[in-house]
Amino acid sequence: MVDIHLLATTGNGPVECRIALKSLLASLKAEAEAVGCTFEATAARAPDAHGPASAIVTISGDGATMLAKGYCGSIRFIFKSPVRPGHKRQNWFVGVRPVELADNPQDAGAPDPRDIRFETLRAGGPGGQHQNTTDSAVRATHVPTGVTVICRDERSQHRNKATAIRRLQMALQLLVERQARNAKTALFLANKELERGNEVKVFRL
Repeated sequence: MVDIHLLATTGNGPVECRIALKSLLASLKAEAEAVGCTFEATAARAPDAHGPASAIVTISGDGATMLAKGYCGSIRFIFKSPVRPGHKRQNWFVGVRPVELADNPQDAGAPDPRDIRFETLRAGGPGGQHQNTTDSAVRATHVPTGVTVICRDERSQHRNKATAIRRLQMALQLLVERQARNAKTALFLANKELERGNEVKVFRL
């Protein structure tokens, strides 16, 4: 099974960009499930009512590569701000780029295992006869930050646990970078950089 990992980010964009990102994640999830792929999104920190500032997206399935390819780049959303009714701006940007999870989390600053709470659950979602029906899916929560990921890609609970740790690691890295407000980091696209790029998709809300 093909696993594709994406970083979806608002860069340093305002609250409207978080609204756009929330809508983007919903659209991407619907498309993924329509082609028989599983979809998981992990926010670097708990989003507010408007949506997350950034998220790691994992799409798994035979159609994952083609689906992800159509979303990588700058994505423009056109809508009037619901939080600032008098604001004249109507174009808001979100960036999507592929990311790689560390092959060996222990060598790349993985979270302390003592800080992670694991729970097993029954795998669900699309997949038909190939869908795993055992209790091999894993939910991992980083207790100090509350960041939670779910991994149900593999039939082995051990493998799902290992993948969950890698996803947690990436989410925690995003959290640290956002707290540092370093717009030039390799994991983030500054909002101005997003606007300069040619958008790969345009949504009207």
